[in-house]
Amino acid sequence: MSNDWKFAYTTRRVSRRRVAGVMAGDHAPRAGDLVLAEVLEIGQHARLEGPDSRRASLFAGDQIVVCYGNRYAPDQFEGHVPADLSECDLVAAGGVAARVTACHRRMDPPTRIAPVGLLHDHAGQRINLRDHGLTPAPYAGRPTTIAVVGTSMNSGKTTTTAHLVRGLRAAGLRVGAAKVTGTGAGGDAWLMRDAGAEVVYDFTDAGVASTSLLDLPALHGIVDTLLGNLAAAGAEVAVFEVADGLLQAETAALVGSPRFAQAVDGMLFAAGEAMGAAAGVSWLRERGLPVLAISGVLTSAPLAVRETAAATGMPVLTYDELATGAVAESLIPRAQALLAA
Repeated sequence: MSNDWKFAYTTRRVSRRRVAGVMAGDHAPRAGDLVLAEVLEIGQHARLEGPDSRRASLFAGDQIVVCYGNRYAPDQFEGHVPADLSECDLVAAGGVAARVTACHRRMDPPTRIAPVGLLHDHAGQRINLRDHGLTPAPYAGRPTTIAVVGTSMNSGKTTTTAHLVRGLRAAGLRVGAAKVTGTGAGGDAWLMRDAGAEVVYDFTDAGVASTSLLDLPALHGIVDTLLGNLAAAGAEVAVFEVADGLLQAETAALVGSPRFAQAVDGMLFAAGEAMGAAAGVSWLRERGLPVLAISGVLTSAPLAVRETAAATGMPVLTYDELATGAVAESLIPRAQALLAA
């Protein structure tokens, strides 16, 4: 292993002492495999987020260690794990290698990389992130759990989550937070920490670089592992974000499942405008899920707030309101009342 290798955020749970060498040749990569790759041409992603979330500038010729994974991001790239170790793309700054199949028109071409080989351990086995995740933690009872979902990327889910964490912390509660789906990157988890969450995990802590194309049992496993570890760490309230929007396949499957309903006490819905909020709340209500309030990007516009409240009959909370201890804490008895109804 060279000291010149740049390791990505997605690899952060793998001890470098585990790395014994590189498997070149005819190997079919799998999601979660760690791969050493050479940067061929800088494109959309000109920096790589490291294990400490520092963004290192990339140069042609750099050797980087990233994880293979699928990506689903309507505002950026769609990409899939390729069938071989031929040239592919860096589809996320957090360190995900895939072959781009679609992209948003405003995106530059992806940064091109040439895999050198898969990393292997001292037993000669390929190193995969799934073998380095948290183990399910025993705990007595789960904390009050609030999930944040939304219409799409950039609807305000993470900002809603962070301000809710801030408000619950201001109320004197011990808060744990998690992001249970998405593409590996550290920014959202750091925002939750900065907001006051005492314990924070994301799906990479469950051994997954990206949740795109995972089946429902795998998604349930991530939620169970992360919430269990938050509970074991002593969180009184757990807040977690589900990435993308309700029409994204994995999000729809997870949020619409009976097991998800059993795992949450209440939900906040983030949207960019009133129509999306009304449709999303209707989708959740049809599945019997306990919607507590609406927030998100739309709360920047007083007229959108008014339209949303009229269309849904739901409380519409700005970020500043969520960050108020009294408002955030009031969501807990509201959740309990909805569950009892």
